[in-house]
Amino acid sequence: MTDATDRLVVDLNQDGARSLAAPTSVTVDRSFTVDLQNHGMATHVHLHLDDTLSKVARLSNANLHVSSGDSRCVQVNVFEPEDGDYEPVTGRLKIAIAYGQETRFVDLTIDLSSHEPANVDPDLATPSSGSGGAERTAGGPKGTATDVSGAAGGSSPLARSRTVELLPAVLLGLVAVGLAAAAVVPAGTPNLSLGGLAVAAAVLAAAYLLLT
Repeated sequence: MTDATDRLVVDLNQDGARSLAAPTSVTVDRSFTVDLQNHGMATHVHLHLDDTLSKVARLSNANLHVSSGDSRCVQVNVFEPEDGDYEPVTGRLKIAIAYGQETRFVDLTIDLSSHEPANVDPDLATPSSGSGGAERTAGGPKGTATDVSGAAGGSSPLARSRTVELLPAVLLGLVAVGLAAAAVVPAGTPNLSLGGLAVAAAVLAAAYLLLT
């Protein structure tokens, strides 16, 4: 089997009048040219791709005249399969000269498997959420551990906030107790002014507790 790669050489009239020499089989993986080299008298050349090859390739010229001692090139354009099937395709290239007096067939394989796009796993084509999930999963226990230690120490944010809210009421209560004590201790008789202040402080403390 011959790998034509870019050029398939066909010799015309090399071994005598109306002789035709061409490879018996060729494998290509791209567009290429059929190089018709005439070693004798002028001749007519006809090229034809069978139905199988015609699905993936086209000839730039199927009928041409090659002058004596001259050479002509015919482009065989290979195109990507429309159905996405990149399996090798094998068919026959017909080469005839002198209006069919001499004919050769070349078994031509067009292998475009190397052109097939790589199949990418959709899960790998987009940024993986696995690492983010792992981070979130790993972050969960950390947050839980922090909450537990805070509860064990008795100084959680919620407890501290509640303590701050109750602090004014506690202070007002202490002031009320102090004023009440001061109102009766000095002379053994009630002091109405201090007693009134004590009552007012107690009322404020109670009101604050109700409002919070």
